[in-house]
Amino acid sequence: MSNALAVTDTTFEDEIEKHDGLAVVDFWATWCGPCRAIAPMLDQLAVEYVGKAKVAKLDVDANQKTAMRFNVRSIPTILFFKNGKLVDSVVGAVPKAKLASKFQEHSVSDTATAKQA
Repeated sequence: MSNALAVTDTTFEDEIEKHDGLAVVDFWATWCGPCRAIAPMLDQLAVEYVGKAKVAKLDVDANQKTAMRFNVRSIPTILFFKNGKLVDSVVGAVPKAKLASKFQEHSVSDTATAKQA
């Protein structure tokens, strides 16, 4: 069972684009081997960043509208949103350390921005 929230074309706006803070979306498909390879890493990061980041998965086969909207041409693609705005992406199966550094970078800057306000 995944620790990530499943989102669809219908729920994407409410769950991701209206979310305050960091939201990370994994664009994937069931037939994609590299997608299955990174899924456990994303699940671990979802647990590690509970309360700091919302982690979601979007099946590109079932939700082509959202995938096309964000120009997702290769999977897995991980998109990072802050307060509903796309701020970063990672394409392909990458080591957990690379994903973790992106989570850290974007969750830390949220905290730093909040402290400056």
